[in-house]
Amino acid sequence: MVRVKSGVIAHKRKKTLLKSTKGFRWGRKSKPRAAKEAMLHAGAHAYQGRKEKKRVFRKLWTVQLGAAVKEYSLSYSKFIKLLKDSKIEMDRKVLAELAKSHKEIFKQIVEKIKE
Repeated sequence: MVRVKSGVIAHKRKKTLLKSTKGFRWGRKSKPRAAKEAMLHAGAHAYQGRKEKKRVFRKLWTVQLGAAVKEYSLSYSKFIKLLKDSKIEMDRKVLAELAKSHKEIFKQIVEKIKE
């Protein structure tokens, strides 16, 4: 039986692996065994980071809204309750953007829910 050498395939596999670990620190960017381990961990951390990003942004919008409604002598929790009671369905992302960039529109929303 003919001997099959995997030199080309193995080289290609190493090359793609090292290309994906470009920018990593120390030997994890240049040594295939360390790079493979680093890539496995990087994938797990990236997945975790995508979930964490959603939490962080929601907290940010909450803080921004809380600061914005303080001007109208409301607390954040009362503001959200009044929104739900008046059946205004806007998410926190949009409300925070309105409070930051379009103050007149946000003021109209607050006046509307205070009625």
